[in-house]
Amino acid sequence: MDRVAFTLFGIDIMWYGILMATGMVLGVFIALREAKRLGIKEDDILNLAIIAIPCGLIGARLYYVIFNWSYYSGNISEILNFRGGGMAIHGGLLGGVLAGYIYTKVKKLNFFKMADCVVLGIPLAQAIGRWGNYLNKEAHGGPTDLPWGIMVDGVKVHPTFLYESIWDLGVFIFLMLFRKKQKYEGQILVYYITLYSIGRFFIEGLRTDSLMLGPLRMAQVISLGFILIGVILNYVLSKKNKR
Repeated sequence: MDRVAFTLFGIDIMWYGILMATGMVLGVFIALREAKRLGIKEDDILNLAIIAIPCGLIGARLYYVIFNWSYYSGNISEILNFRGGGMAIHGGLLGGVLAGYIYTKVKKLNFFKMADCVVLGIPLAQAIGRWGNYLNKEAHGGPTDLPWGIMVDGVKVHPTFLYESIWDLGVFIFLMLFRKKQKYEGQILVYYITLYSIGRFFIEGLRTDSLMLGPLRMAQVISLGFILIGVILNYVLSKKNKR
């Protein structure tokens, strides 16, 4: 399948961009629905989305550029070339969360309550967006003989994009079922970053295009950090709730 969906006014519109946009729209829609249940103003969700989505995209790009600086230091003009590829979800999450934290502090809103609402649809958005990697023939794993392997450049490889898409969808379903049973504000956020990071850690080990930090896969290091943060937040927030 061609990675270009169609051409508009001489500009190629990529399937990857369409899938990412679709995931974002669905994520905002789910957050708006959840906002009604939690008693959060819809305007606050929309305002937060307007701020956090661009910040997330910038964070995703900066993360990728920083860990590929050996290339971009000699190609400065390519740093802002978003269409040229190079986005990292961990950078996007960090950028979005930072923007959300600042927004809630300025507006004097409950950060964890807002985060629980907004984060609910993120794994679904990720599950959809990962299929853009398939169309771009990227983010795949090493050679495999498994029957569900895909052909890339004449080699049968692990479809790691598919593994992560399935995992993200599973995380989304779990959060949707669990949300009415949560015991403290922030628990949906905690469970999301922990569960996503566990899956990402193992799936990243199969990929062949990982960003590296010396001999380590950067995404695995960040995933371990997120898991640790999740465990600490779960302890602190649950203890605070008991008090």
